[in-house]
Amino acid sequence: MSVSVHRQRCRDACIAYGMGGRIRVTDLLVTWSYPVSLIETSASFKWPVAVSQSIAAPAERVWEVISMPGNLEHCHPFCSKNPVLVWPGPTSRDEVHYLSGWVYERQFINWEQGVGYDLRVGRRCGGKSNVSWRIEPIDSDNCELTITVYPHALQHLSVVSRWIPHLLRLRPMLRRYLQSVLRGFEWYVIRGEPVPRDQFGKHPWFSA
Repeated sequence: MSVSVHRQRCRDACIAYGMGGRIRVTDLLVTWSYPVSLIETSASFKWPVAVSQSIAAPAERVWEVISMPGNLEHCHPFCSKNPVLVWPGPTSRDEVHYLSGWVYERQFINWEQGVGYDLRVGRRCGGKSNVSWRIEPIDSDNCELTITVYPHALQHLSVVSRWIPHLLRLRPMLRRYLQSVLRGFEWYVIRGEPVPRDQFGKHPWFSA
């Protein structure tokens, strides 16, 4: 593929994703210089975005919170309500009502007692992202909570075309979102009180 064709495909992808087609030469070089072995060629590959948060509390306490029904209402800074449909265990289902008005459904597919769970989340009739929650003990009084998202967004594009909008838009926005969510859980675990909405700043996708 020529540089000009690649540039146009990237520009089209960015326009489709709301980036206005603003691409710098240095951004294109990032894509072209990235090792082919690390740019997965499988059409189903989803580049994960992971964020971790250290919490000054035992792993058991953090598990109590993340496994509590309706926990997002207390811990999620962008969630207005968290109706529970089925709970607990690997067939759990609930909804996330965001401040922005979006409603996502969470369908759990794996539940590891005291460790974490895996789920699929997205709009009821739309694409679903895979999400993993894991608790890692540091010592008897501290642990680390990690959320990893395998986003469904941009999967309709070719791997080469989706790399630029993933790098410049999707990944930074997801990291910003996950950092706020994790800080919200830390807030509730440490303080024992619900996190205020938008406590760590508004998010363009999920705030009102």
